[in-house]
Amino acid sequence: MSTNPTDQPGCACGSPAMGAGQPGLWRYLAWGLPLLLAWWFLYQNLAPLSQALTHDVLGLERGGHLAESLAYFLYDAPKVLMLLVVVVFGVGLVRSFFSPEKTRALLAGRHEAVGNVMAAGLGIVTPFCSCSAVPLFIGFVSAGVPLGVTFSFLISAPMVNEVAVVLLWGLFGWKVAAIYMATGLMVAMVAGWVIGRLNMERHLEDWVRQMQAMPSAVLEERLTPADRVHYGLNAVREIVGRVWLWVLAGVAVGSFIHGYAPQDLLATIMGGQAWWSVPLAVLIGIPMYANAAGIIPVVQALMAKGAALGTALAFMMSVIALSFPEMVILRKVLKPPLIATFAGVVGLGILLVGYLFNAIL
Repeated sequence: MSTNPTDQPGCACGSPAMGAGQPGLWRYLAWGLPLLLAWWFLYQNLAPLSQALTHDVLGLERGGHLAESLAYFLYDAPKVLMLLVVVVFGVGLVRSFFSPEKTRALLAGRHEAVGNVMAAGLGIVTPFCSCSAVPLFIGFVSAGVPLGVTFSFLISAPMVNEVAVVLLWGLFGWKVAAIYMATGLMVAMVAGWVIGRLNMERHLEDWVRQMQAMPSAVLEERLTPADRVHYGLNAVREIVGRVWLWVLAGVAVGSFIHGYAPQDLLATIMGGQAWWSVPLAVLIGIPMYANAAGIIPVVQALMAKGAALGTALAFMMSVIALSFPEMVILRKVLKPPLIATFAGVVGLGILLVGYLFNAIL
Protein backbone atom coordinates (compact mmCIF):
# COMPACT_ATOMS: atom_id res chain seq x y z
CA MET A 1 0.00 0.00 0.00
CA SER A 2 1.32 3.43 -0.82
CA THR A 3 2.12 5.68 2.11
CA ASN A 4 1.48 8.74 0.02
CA PRO A 5 -2.09 9.99 0.56
CA THR A 6 -2.09 11.68 -2.80
CA ASP A 7 -2.02 8.24 -4.40
CA GLN A 8 -5.54 7.47 -3.19
CA PRO A 9 -8.10 7.69 -5.98
CA GLY A 10 -11.00 10.05 -5.58
CA CYS A 11 -9.54 11.91 -2.61
CA ALA A 12 -9.60 15.68 -2.54
CA CYS A 13 -6.59 15.64 -0.27
CA GLY A 14 -4.09 15.30 -3.08
CA SER A 15 -2.51 18.00 -5.17
CA PRO A 16 -4.26 18.89 -8.40
CA ALA A 17 -2.36 18.58 -11.60
CA MET A 18 -0.84 21.92 -12.55
CA GLY A 19 -0.46 22.67 -16.21
CA ALA A 20 0.07 25.42 -18.71
CA GLY A 21 -3.48 25.10 -20.04
CA GLN A 22 -5.08 26.56 -16.93
CA PRO A 23 -6.62 30.05 -16.98
CA GLY A 24 -4.41 32.89 -15.79
CA LEU A 25 -4.93 34.82 -12.56
CA TRP A 26 -6.57 37.80 -14.28
CA ARG A 27 -9.11 35.56 -15.95
CA TYR A 28 -9.97 34.00 -12.60
CA LEU A 29 -10.44 37.49 -11.14
CA ALA A 30 -12.55 38.65 -14.09
CA TRP A 31 -15.29 36.12 -13.45
CA GLY A 32 -14.59 35.46 -9.78
CA LEU A 33 -15.34 38.95 -8.47
CA PRO A 34 -18.83 39.18 -10.09
CA LEU A 35 -19.61 35.71 -8.73
CA LEU A 36 -18.53 36.83 -5.27
CA LEU A 37 -20.85 39.85 -5.44
CA ALA A 38 -23.74 37.63 -6.58
CA TRP A 39 -22.96 35.21 -3.73
CA TRP A 40 -23.10 38.04 -1.19
CA PHE A 41 -26.41 39.41 -2.54
CA LEU A 42 -28.05 35.98 -2.50
CA TYR A 43 -26.70 35.16 0.96
CA GLN A 44 -28.10 38.38 2.40
CA ASN A 45 -31.57 37.64 0.98
CA LEU A 46 -31.95 33.95 1.83
CA ALA A 47 -34.40 34.56 4.69
CA PRO A 48 -37.00 36.58 2.72
CA LEU A 49 -36.62 34.27 -0.29
CA SER A 50 -37.27 31.15 1.82
CA GLN A 51 -40.36 32.76 3.36
CA ALA A 52 -41.66 33.88 -0.04
CA LEU A 53 -41.19 30.41 -1.56
CA THR A 54 -42.89 28.70 1.38
CA HIS A 55 -45.87 30.97 1.88
CA ASP A 56 -46.39 32.95 -1.33
CA VAL A 57 -45.37 30.44 -4.01
CA LEU A 58 -46.39 27.17 -2.32
CA GLY A 59 -49.21 28.73 -0.32
CA LEU A 60 -48.47 27.00 3.00
CA GLU A 61 -50.08 28.56 6.05
CA ARG A 62 -47.77 30.35 8.47
CA GLY A 63 -47.20 28.58 11.77
CA GLY A 64 -47.92 25.07 10.50
CA HIS A 65 -45.48 22.23 11.12
CA LEU A 66 -44.84 21.59 7.41
CA ALA A 67 -44.45 25.28 6.65
CA GLU A 68 -41.96 25.77 9.51
CA SER A 69 -39.93 22.74 8.42
CA LEU A 70 -39.88 23.69 4.75
CA ALA A 71 -38.98 27.34 5.38
CA TYR A 72 -36.16 26.19 7.66
CA PHE A 73 -34.85 23.83 4.97
CA LEU A 74 -35.09 26.41 2.15
CA TYR A 75 -33.14 28.88 4.27
CA ASP A 76 -30.54 26.63 5.89
CA ALA A 77 -29.64 24.32 2.98
CA PRO A 78 -28.41 27.03 0.60
CA LYS A 79 -26.87 28.96 3.51
CA VAL A 80 -24.74 26.02 4.62
CA LEU A 81 -23.77 25.06 1.06
CA MET A 82 -22.83 28.64 0.17
CA LEU A 83 -20.70 28.97 3.29
CA LEU A 84 -19.13 25.60 2.54
CA VAL A 85 -18.09 26.64 -0.98
CA VAL A 86 -16.38 29.82 0.23
CA VAL A 87 -14.70 28.14 3.19
CA VAL A 88 -13.38 25.17 1.20
CA PHE A 89 -12.03 27.48 -1.49
CA GLY A 90 -10.26 29.69 1.05
CA VAL A 91 -8.75 26.77 2.91
CA GLY A 92 -7.81 25.20 -0.42
CA LEU A 93 -5.60 28.23 -1.01
CA VAL A 94 -3.99 27.69 2.40
CA ARG A 95 -3.59 23.96 1.78
CA SER A 96 -1.68 24.63 -1.42
CA PHE A 97 1.20 25.59 0.88
CA PHE A 98 0.95 22.39 2.98
CA SER A 99 1.61 18.98 1.48
CA PRO A 100 1.38 15.84 3.66
CA GLU A 101 5.14 15.50 3.27
CA LYS A 102 5.68 18.95 4.77
CA THR A 103 3.35 18.06 7.62
CA ARG A 104 5.27 14.89 8.43
CA ALA A 105 8.56 16.80 8.30
CA LEU A 106 7.22 19.39 10.74
CA LEU A 107 6.04 16.81 13.26
CA ALA A 108 8.84 14.23 13.11
CA GLY A 109 11.56 14.58 15.73
CA ARG A 110 9.77 17.20 17.86
CA HIS A 111 9.55 17.08 21.63
CA GLU A 112 6.31 15.24 22.34
CA ALA A 113 4.52 18.08 24.17
CA VAL A 114 5.46 20.55 21.42
CA GLY A 115 4.44 17.97 18.83
CA ASN A 116 0.98 17.56 20.40
CA VAL A 117 0.34 21.30 20.14
CA MET A 118 1.70 21.52 16.60
CA ALA A 119 -0.20 18.43 15.44
CA ALA A 120 -3.51 19.71 16.84
CA GLY A 121 -2.96 23.07 15.14
CA LEU A 122 -1.97 21.50 11.83
CA GLY A 123 -5.09 19.35 11.95
CA ILE A 124 -7.20 22.43 11.30
CA VAL A 125 -5.71 23.20 7.88
CA THR A 126 -4.27 19.87 6.75
CA PRO A 127 -6.24 17.49 4.49
CA PHE A 128 -8.01 14.69 6.33
CA CYS A 129 -10.81 12.48 5.09
CA SER A 130 -11.71 8.82 5.40
CA CYS A 131 -9.79 7.90 2.25
CA SER A 132 -6.58 9.43 3.64
CA ALA A 133 -6.80 8.27 7.27
CA VAL A 134 -4.82 5.06 6.81
CA PRO A 135 -2.00 6.35 4.55
CA LEU A 136 -1.55 9.49 6.67
CA PHE A 137 -1.33 7.41 9.84
CA ILE A 138 1.20 5.05 8.26
CA GLY A 139 3.17 7.97 6.88
CA PHE A 140 3.33 9.73 10.26
CA VAL A 141 4.36 6.62 12.20
CA SER A 142 6.94 5.53 9.63
CA ALA A 143 8.41 9.04 9.56
CA GLY A 144 9.14 8.87 13.29
CA VAL A 145 6.20 10.93 14.56
CA PRO A 146 5.37 9.77 18.13
CA LEU A 147 2.11 7.87 18.49
CA GLY A 148 0.55 10.43 20.83
CA VAL A 149 1.38 13.27 18.47
CA THR A 150 -0.19 11.35 15.60
CA PHE A 151 -3.38 10.91 17.61
CA SER A 152 -3.50 14.64 18.38
CA PHE A 153 -3.55 15.21 14.64
CA LEU A 154 -6.13 12.49 13.97
CA ILE A 155 -8.47 13.90 16.62
CA SER A 156 -8.06 17.54 15.62
CA ALA A 157 -8.31 17.16 11.86
CA PRO A 158 -11.91 15.91 11.61
CA MET A 159 -13.24 17.61 14.76
CA VAL A 160 -11.73 21.11 14.59
CA ASN A 161 -11.64 21.50 10.82
CA GLU A 162 -12.22 24.79 9.07
CA VAL A 163 -15.69 23.81 7.86
CA ALA A 164 -16.92 23.21 11.42
CA VAL A 165 -15.47 26.45 12.77
CA VAL A 166 -16.76 28.71 10.01
CA LEU A 167 -20.20 27.12 9.82
CA LEU A 168 -20.55 27.39 13.60
CA TRP A 169 -19.56 31.06 13.29
CA GLY A 170 -22.16 31.62 10.59
CA LEU A 171 -24.97 29.77 12.39
CA PHE A 172 -24.28 30.47 16.08
CA GLY A 173 -21.87 33.41 16.23
CA TRP A 174 -18.18 33.80 16.89
CA LYS A 175 -18.36 32.99 20.61
CA VAL A 176 -19.73 29.47 20.08
CA ALA A 177 -17.24 28.91 17.23
CA ALA A 178 -14.35 30.05 19.45
CA ILE A 179 -15.54 27.82 22.32
CA TYR A 180 -15.79 24.82 20.03
CA MET A 181 -12.38 25.45 18.48
CA ALA A 182 -10.63 25.98 21.84
CA THR A 183 -12.17 22.95 23.51
CA GLY A 184 -11.69 20.74 20.46
CA LEU A 185 -8.00 21.62 20.30
CA MET A 186 -7.67 21.02 24.04
CA VAL A 187 -9.26 17.57 23.75
CA ALA A 188 -6.92 16.74 20.83
CA MET A 189 -3.78 17.90 22.63
CA VAL A 190 -4.55 16.32 26.02
CA ALA A 191 -5.85 13.04 24.56
CA GLY A 192 -2.77 12.72 22.36
CA TRP A 193 -0.49 13.44 25.31
CA VAL A 194 -2.26 10.84 27.49
CA ILE A 195 -2.09 8.19 24.76
CA GLY A 196 1.59 8.98 24.29
CA ARG A 197 2.24 8.44 28.02
CA LEU A 198 0.63 4.99 27.89
CA ASN A 199 3.32 3.64 25.51
CA MET A 200 0.91 1.63 23.38
CA GLU A 201 3.01 1.34 20.23
CA ARG A 202 2.84 -2.47 20.60
CA HIS A 203 -0.87 -2.24 19.76
CA LEU A 204 -0.21 -0.98 16.26
CA GLU A 205 -0.82 -3.70 13.69
CA ASP A 206 2.39 -5.64 13.05
CA TRP A 207 2.62 -4.68 9.38
CA VAL A 208 2.51 -0.99 10.33
CA ARG A 209 5.32 -1.30 12.88
CA GLN A 210 7.44 -3.22 10.39
CA MET A 211 7.23 -0.53 7.76
CA GLN A 212 10.32 1.57 7.31
CA ALA A 213 10.29 5.23 6.48
CA MET A 214 10.17 5.74 2.75
CA PRO A 215 11.38 8.86 0.93
CA SER A 216 8.59 10.83 -0.63
CA ALA A 217 8.18 10.43 -4.37
CA VAL A 218 6.31 13.72 -4.62
CA LEU A 219 8.36 16.67 -5.80
CA GLU A 220 7.56 20.05 -4.25
CA GLU A 221 6.28 22.41 -6.91
CA ARG A 222 6.65 26.16 -7.15
CA LEU A 223 3.03 27.14 -7.61
CA THR A 224 1.95 30.39 -9.20
CA PRO A 225 -0.98 32.41 -7.77
CA ALA A 226 -3.15 31.03 -10.60
CA ASP A 227 -2.10 27.48 -9.63
CA ARG A 228 -3.21 28.13 -6.06
CA VAL A 229 -6.57 29.47 -7.22
CA HIS A 230 -6.94 26.33 -9.31
CA TYR A 231 -6.09 24.26 -6.23
CA GLY A 232 -8.88 26.02 -4.30
CA LEU A 233 -11.40 25.46 -7.10
CA ASN A 234 -10.37 21.83 -7.34
CA ALA A 235 -10.95 21.45 -3.60
CA VAL A 236 -14.44 22.96 -3.96
CA ARG A 237 -15.34 20.60 -6.79
CA GLU A 238 -14.10 17.46 -5.04
CA ILE A 239 -14.94 18.17 -1.38
CA VAL A 240 -18.30 19.88 -1.87
CA GLY A 241 -19.09 17.24 -4.46
CA ARG A 242 -18.61 14.58 -1.78
CA VAL A 243 -20.43 16.22 1.13
CA TRP A 244 -23.38 18.10 -0.38
CA LEU A 245 -25.71 15.13 0.08
CA TRP A 246 -24.65 14.92 3.73
CA VAL A 247 -25.37 18.62 4.10
CA LEU A 248 -28.86 18.25 2.65
CA ALA A 249 -29.50 15.19 4.82
CA GLY A 250 -28.36 17.03 7.92
CA VAL A 251 -30.47 20.08 7.12
CA ALA A 252 -33.47 17.83 6.38
CA VAL A 253 -33.14 16.19 9.81
CA GLY A 254 -32.73 19.59 11.41
CA SER A 255 -35.78 20.87 9.54
CA PHE A 256 -37.90 17.99 10.81
CA ILE A 257 -36.73 18.62 14.38
CA HIS A 258 -37.42 22.35 13.96
CA GLY A 259 -40.95 21.83 12.71
CA TYR A 260 -42.18 18.71 14.47
CA ALA A 261 -40.11 17.77 17.54
CA PRO A 262 -41.77 18.72 20.85
CA GLN A 263 -39.71 21.44 22.49
CA ASP A 264 -40.41 20.26 26.04
CA LEU A 265 -39.26 16.71 25.28
CA LEU A 266 -35.95 17.79 23.75
CA ALA A 267 -35.35 20.29 26.54
CA THR A 268 -35.83 17.45 29.05
CA ILE A 269 -33.56 14.97 27.25
CA MET A 270 -30.77 17.34 26.16
CA GLY A 271 -31.20 20.22 28.59
CA GLY A 272 -28.52 21.17 31.07
CA GLN A 273 -30.48 20.14 34.17
CA ALA A 274 -30.26 16.34 33.83
CA TRP A 275 -26.82 14.94 34.72
CA TRP A 276 -27.25 12.09 32.24
CA SER A 277 -27.94 14.34 29.21
CA VAL A 278 -24.27 14.70 28.23
CA PRO A 279 -23.30 10.97 28.31
CA LEU A 280 -26.58 10.13 26.59
CA ALA A 281 -25.82 12.65 23.82
CA VAL A 282 -22.34 11.13 23.36
CA LEU A 283 -23.73 7.58 23.20
CA ILE A 284 -26.35 8.66 20.65
CA GLY A 285 -23.68 10.34 18.54
CA ILE A 286 -21.18 7.46 18.33
CA PRO A 287 -23.19 5.17 15.99
CA MET A 288 -23.98 8.08 13.67
CA TYR A 289 -21.88 8.90 10.63
CA ALA A 290 -21.72 12.50 9.49
CA ASN A 291 -19.15 15.18 8.91
CA ALA A 292 -19.24 18.65 10.44
CA ALA A 293 -21.18 20.13 7.52
CA GLY A 294 -23.92 17.54 7.93
CA ILE A 295 -24.27 17.54 11.73
CA ILE A 296 -24.10 21.30 12.48
CA PRO A 297 -27.62 22.01 11.11
CA VAL A 298 -28.96 19.23 13.34
CA VAL A 299 -27.20 20.75 16.35
CA GLN A 300 -28.65 24.16 15.46
CA ALA A 301 -32.17 22.73 15.45
CA LEU A 302 -31.61 20.90 18.75
CA MET A 303 -30.42 24.09 20.46
CA ALA A 304 -33.39 26.02 19.10
CA LYS A 305 -35.63 23.42 20.76
CA GLY A 306 -33.97 23.77 24.16
CA ALA A 307 -30.85 21.60 24.10
CA ALA A 308 -28.05 22.96 26.28
CA LEU A 309 -24.92 24.22 24.53
CA GLY A 310 -22.56 21.80 26.32
CA THR A 311 -24.81 18.83 25.54
CA ALA A 312 -25.10 19.88 21.88
CA LEU A 313 -21.32 20.34 21.55
CA ALA A 314 -20.70 16.93 23.16
CA PHE A 315 -23.13 15.34 20.73
CA MET A 316 -21.46 17.03 17.76
CA MET A 317 -17.94 16.09 18.89
CA SER A 318 -18.90 12.44 19.39
CA VAL A 319 -20.47 12.22 15.92
CA ILE A 320 -17.39 13.71 14.27
CA ALA A 321 -14.52 12.28 16.35
CA LEU A 322 -15.86 8.94 17.66
CA SER A 323 -18.15 7.63 14.94
CA PHE A 324 -18.29 3.85 14.62
CA PRO A 325 -17.49 3.87 10.86
CA GLU A 326 -14.31 5.82 11.60
CA MET A 327 -13.30 3.16 14.12
CA VAL A 328 -13.78 0.50 11.45
CA ILE A 329 -11.39 2.40 9.16
CA LEU A 330 -8.80 2.82 11.91
CA ARG A 331 -9.00 -0.91 12.70
CA LYS A 332 -6.85 -1.44 9.61
CA VAL A 333 -3.85 -0.07 11.49
CA LEU A 334 -4.76 -0.25 15.21
CA LYS A 335 -5.38 -3.27 17.43
CA PRO A 336 -8.57 -3.30 19.55
CA PRO A 337 -6.89 -2.25 22.86
CA LEU A 338 -5.51 0.91 21.23
CA ILE A 339 -8.85 1.69 19.58
CA ALA A 340 -10.60 1.25 22.94
CA THR A 341 -8.06 3.49 24.66
CA PHE A 342 -8.45 6.13 21.95
CA ALA A 343 -12.25 6.07 22.24
CA GLY A 344 -12.15 6.13 26.04
CA VAL A 345 -9.72 9.03 26.36
CA VAL A 346 -11.42 11.15 23.71
CA GLY A 347 -14.87 10.26 25.07
CA LEU A 348 -13.85 11.38 28.57
CA GLY A 349 -12.57 14.68 27.16
CA ILE A 350 -15.83 15.25 25.32
CA LEU A 351 -17.85 14.53 28.48
CA LEU A 352 -15.79 17.08 30.42
CA VAL A 353 -16.38 19.67 27.69
CA GLY A 354 -20.12 19.08 27.80
CA TYR A 355 -20.37 19.33 31.58
CA LEU A 356 -18.09 22.38 31.69
CA PHE A 357 -20.13 24.46 29.29
CA ASN A 358 -23.45 23.36 30.73
CA ALA A 359 -22.15 24.64 34.07
CA ILE A 360 -20.80 28.02 32.93
CA LEU A 361 -23.26 28.97 30.16
